[in-house]
Amino acid sequence: MSSPVTDRERAYYDSYYETEGPAHFAKPAVVAFREYLVKRIVAATGAGPATRVLSIGCGIGDTELLLAGRVAQVTGVDLSPQAVAHAQRSAVQHGVSNTEFLASPWETVSFSDGPFDLVIAVFFLHHLTDQELAAFPARLLPLLRDGGKFYALEPSIQRLSGRVGRLLIPHLMKKYQTEDERQLARDVTGGYFQSAGFDVVTNWFDFLSTPLAGLFPSWTTGYRLARILDGPLTRCPGLRRVSSNFDFVAARPARNS
Repeated sequence: MSSPVTDRERAYYDSYYETEGPAHFAKPAVVAFREYLVKRIVAATGAGPATRVLSIGCGIGDTELLLAGRVAQVTGVDLSPQAVAHAQRSAVQHGVSNTEFLASPWETVSFSDGPFDLVIAVFFLHHLTDQELAAFPARLLPLLRDGGKFYALEPSIQRLSGRVGRLLIPHLMKKYQTEDERQLARDVTGGYFQSAGFDVVTNWFDFLSTPLAGLFPSWTTGYRLARILDGPLTRCPGLRRVSSNFDFVAARPARNS
């Protein structure tokens, strides 16, 4: 499945993952963010040793390889052949045998082992057009078993960090974003899944920590301190609406037997 948007996205990420991308993702604050993310995914979804996971937009597989040690199997799909090749090499390098990485649009892949227990999409949905996003939950249903769950992490359209970044460091902001991606409204995004029959629980993910890891990827102490502050900041009624990112779990209700 090809379109001008898809072609631009693939070209951008092939270039990024062929050059500076892997080095950036290997820096300690970014790794600390991914480690926290995996713990949060497991806690939020109940994933465990018997869970089969599909990751849509897996990139170089840094989250997926960390998650693989906690679940039965992880399949990652990404548009970028460069990203997938790096993920495959990393799996071999780290001796992770329960992962599979595929270079393909997720819509065109045929999964022979049937539906998954858990599907994750980390910073993926905001690359979709409004029409694609609205249609995504219905297209997701065949990939999930009854009672299966979908986890997503996305940037909020109200994020204060984005406004400050566009004002103070606009060139850096553009460097790490494609022209087609945007931020999402938390309630609208969750509403698409509710309309498709999912049970949805949405939370604010962070206020400071993830943007800080992006700006200062080697400053692990700063990231961990920011992560501590994120708790009260994302719970504060006067501030939480301008949090940086939100995440949600959408559960497919189990049909009565």
